[in-house]
Amino acid sequence: MSRPPLRIVIADDERMVRTALRVILDAEPDMEVVGEAATGAEAVPLVRSLAPDVVLMDVRMPEIDGIRATEQILRAMADPPRIVVVTTFENDAYVYDALRAGACGFLLKRADPDELIGAVRLVARGDSLLFPAAVRSLAAAHTAATAPAAPVWAARLTDREADVLRLMATGLSNHEMSEHLGVGPQTVKTHVAAVLAKTGSRDRTQAVIAAYEGGFIMRKG
Repeated sequence: MSRPPLRIVIADDERMVRTALRVILDAEPDMEVVGEAATGAEAVPLVRSLAPDVVLMDVRMPEIDGIRATEQILRAMADPPRIVVVTTFENDAYVYDALRAGACGFLLKRADPDELIGAVRLVARGDSLLFPAAVRSLAAAHTAATAPAAPVWAARLTDREADVLRLMATGLSNHEMSEHLGVGPQTVKTHVAAVLAKTGSRDRTQAVIAAYEGGFIMRKG
């Protein structure tokens, strides 16, 4: 039995961008663009009414930007979609704020069609769209120059959970972590769930940001 197509909402204030994204995504048999919004103010009620699987959210929009729209969607919905913020350059401070707000990753507008399609499928299955070097750079710009005190949650991590968090920060998927650690995928999934719970994170992206901001990655090598 075939699965229903992934339902996607596109929020971007440029009509040409929305059209281009729609053409690319609608051409895939497992994807369907079910709605478009030109502002964050339009995106929030649209996403709430359509309940898509994935939202491509422009980070800079009039009225309500992608950060506030992401916050409002995640706060309002019991089972929110996976939100990917879209930006023109990877060191955009807005991107970092959107990731902290709960977006599961970001995508550059210059990404080619294969990257876009792959990103949607990746986040739809529960993974985070992490670019380790970019996240590290963004975190460094938002963290004090002096090393912060060790976060309280760090002491609650087991050694294996700490290993998993460091590997998450390198951008490895669960499958890749499974191979690296020599354990089963379900074991990795259990460790990831424990890391999210102990760091108080919504998803992997927020856990990695918490690790950088708390000095955990640098302190632990």
